[in-house]
Amino acid sequence: MLQPKLVTGRLNAEGFRFAIISARWNDLMTARLVEGALDALERLGANADDITHYRVPGSFEIPLLAQKIAHTHRFDALICLSTIIRGQTPHFDLIAGEVTKGISHAMMQSGVPIAYGVVTADTVEQALDRAGVKAGNKGFDAAMVAVELVNLYKEVEQ
Repeated sequence: MLQPKLVTGRLNAEGFRFAIISARWNDLMTARLVEGALDALERLGANADDITHYRVPGSFEIPLLAQKIAHTHRFDALICLSTIIRGQTPHFDLIAGEVTKGISHAMMQSGVPIAYGVVTADTVEQALDRAGVKAGNKGFDAAMVAVELVNLYKEVEQ
C-alpha cells in the first residue's frame, strides 16, 4: 500500500502572532472561552506580546472586524469567540448564520486562518458546558486549531 507524505501542523505557537476577537454579549460564557484560548496559547509557547485581544459589542460585529484585522496581515491567525443562545424568536438563526458566513468570508478573502470559536446553544446550561464546565472549552479548542493551521500553512509555503 502506498504511504504518501503526510503534512500536518505542529502545536507550537512560538514566534506567531494571534488576534482574539470576542463579543461582550453573553460575557459570562464568552469570557471563559477567552480564558481557554489564552490558556492554550500559553501552553503552546505563545508570547503575551504577540497576542492582541479585541472586543466587540456582539457576535454580529465579529466578521467585519475579523476581515479588517486579517487584511492588515499583522497577525498569523485570528481566533473568533462568542456565545449565541437561542431565544424565543428567529434572531438566533439569523445571527448565527450571518456570523458563520462572515467569518468564513473574511478567512477566504484574506487568506489568513481564522479559528471559529462561536458557541451556538439552545440554553445557557449548554453554553456553559461548552465554555469549560462539561464539554471542554471551545475557546481552548479554537486556539489549538489556530496554532495548528499557522504551522501547517508555514509548511505549505516553504
